[in-house]
Amino acid sequence: MTPDESGLDEVLDAVGPRLREVRRQRGATLAQLSESTGISVSTLSRLESGRRRPTLELLLLLARAHQLPLDELVGAPETGDPRIHQRPVIRNGVTIIPLTRRPGGLQAYKQVYPPHWPRGEPRRQVHDGYEWLYVLSGRLRLLLGEHDVVLTPGEVAEFDTHVPHWFGNPSDEPTEIVSLFGPQGERAHVRTTARGRHR
Repeated sequence: MTPDESGLDEVLDAVGPRLREVRRQRGATLAQLSESTGISVSTLSRLESGRRRPTLELLLLLARAHQLPLDELVGAPETGDPRIHQRPVIRNGVTIIPLTRRPGGLQAYKQVYPPHWPRGEPRRQVHDGYEWLYVLSGRLRLLLGEHDVVLTPGEVAEFDTHVPHWFGNPSDEPTEIVSLFGPQGERAHVRTTARGRHR
């Protein structure tokens, strides 16, 4: 076996545990992942246990479901280039640019909010964790519990995300922020009132 073949086998052998780790970090069950990808639970289980070698088709479906680049999903060896080349995604009109590439743990993102985003009445949300954000440009309105503040460039906010909160762009120009949070932030629950602390 050549060194290249040996290295490939090591990467493939590590894919199963890696798939299980990513799924658990996102709080998904095999049944939920099966529903979102169309891959049977038994196939997913065999992939995670290493009893089935992954195909490109299966990996592409899983990468899309986890919203990860393929090389990150499989834990491919580093190329030596320290630069981050993540692709921006747009969700509900907000451009989100990942600034870190490893799943799990603390994640950093740049977010660009269009003018007067979102439309309609503020809908506060709560979730596990702690949030930190820094305004790069524009203005960001933050509703946090009983507080209603507008942050300007260079200002920072951090808060316990169990407190009902909402933020948006009240101005005519785009607003850019950098935010730090963990994977628990993906499990946000909308609140329509700000009465007390969510439990």
